[in-house]
Amino acid sequence: MPRALLLENIHPLAVDMLTDAGYDVETARGALDESELIAALDGVSLLGIRSKTQVTREVLESSALDAVGAFCIGTNQIDLTAAAEHGVAVFNAPFSNTRSVVELAVGEIIALTRRLTVQNSSLHQGVWNKSADGAHEVRGRTLGIVGYGNIGTQLSVVAEALGMRVVFYDTAEKLALGNAQRLASLDDLLEQADVVTLHVDGRPGNAGMFGAAQFDAMREGAIFLNLSRGFLVDYGTLRERILDGSLAGAAVDVFPHEPKAKGDAFESDLRGLPNVILTPHIGGSTEEAQHDIGLFVANKLREYARSGATNLSVNVPGLVLDAPREGSERIALLHRNVPGVMAQLNDAMADAGGNVEYQVLGTWGQLGYAVTDVVGTVSDDVVARIAALPTTIRVSRLR
Repeated sequence: MPRALLLENIHPLAVDMLTDAGYDVETARGALDESELIAALDGVSLLGIRSKTQVTREVLESSALDAVGAFCIGTNQIDLTAAAEHGVAVFNAPFSNTRSVVELAVGEIIALTRRLTVQNSSLHQGVWNKSADGAHEVRGRTLGIVGYGNIGTQLSVVAEALGMRVVFYDTAEKLALGNAQRLASLDDLLEQADVVTLHVDGRPGNAGMFGAAQFDAMREGAIFLNLSRGFLVDYGTLRERILDGSLAGAAVDVFPHEPKAKGDAFESDLRGLPNVILTPHIGGSTEEAQHDIGLFVANKLREYARSGATNLSVNVPGLVLDAPREGSERIALLHRNVPGVMAQLNDAMADAGGNVEYQVLGTWGQLGYAVTDVVGTVSDDVVARIAALPTTIRVSRLR
């Protein structure tokens, strides 16, 4: 029986789906470090993680994985290049927790703008401090969204419904929704926004993108949110701007170094600051989102194992495939994208008398993914011949 390992408290629906697909599924509540993960992956075909487990090149080289499922949006915790080089397809959940992150951002924007955190703290300390000082409606204020992807666009729509003016900045060309206005630069956005919120991806080039220069460019009394990646922001500078009053408040859900498991100690320069909301990376942690993520990613892993389908994979060419027809065998070949591969593949089939009834090829940069259905059974010799091609990265047999 093939084995699957699911870490970081992934939704039980994923366990049920992979078990029903014939996998022996092992689970763990927390993340594993590199050496622990290498040991745990002995004999494992499918790996499921969330944001804390690091799937490094060393992990991939030491394992025999078929696929990795990131049960979250981000995939920066996985060495995608090394995964592709070793024929390991990677899938994530780019849409499933979008609404949950948006609702958290909206709730925090309202709470910070009304200074609810300060009022709540005062009452818990037994102090009645009824005052409108520093409290504002969000209606009519300007929201600046940095990163106009799935989350940024939905936040844009919801914020407009609350009466906010929305401006955004993205390095890629993006269609503005509703009355949102695209700005030419991050500086333009910081100059105009009463609330700045980050929703960018985890590519290495984004590391440290928001530091002293960006905080200094923000409007006096503005509010700052980061619900995307912890390594984007200089939190030491953010602390200074909160303490000197330059910024009126902040909400942070992600940190450069996060505890591996629930209950572990947490340290941050932002602890104890006024009108600052700290949450433990829970942007997508609603029961609805985790259910949908479990369903989506487990289904991608199951379909890849069943049919070789790679649509929405983040590191190999995407092909939408049904299961092989009864009475045929499927050969799925991930290879380096150079001229002549298909000819060599088909020569191997033809020399063995294989009757090809279906074939599809997808390419993406330096990678190619060819799926061939052959009537009957493909011999071990043919599979070995294909595997021995100098361009082959991985060859799989599916029935």
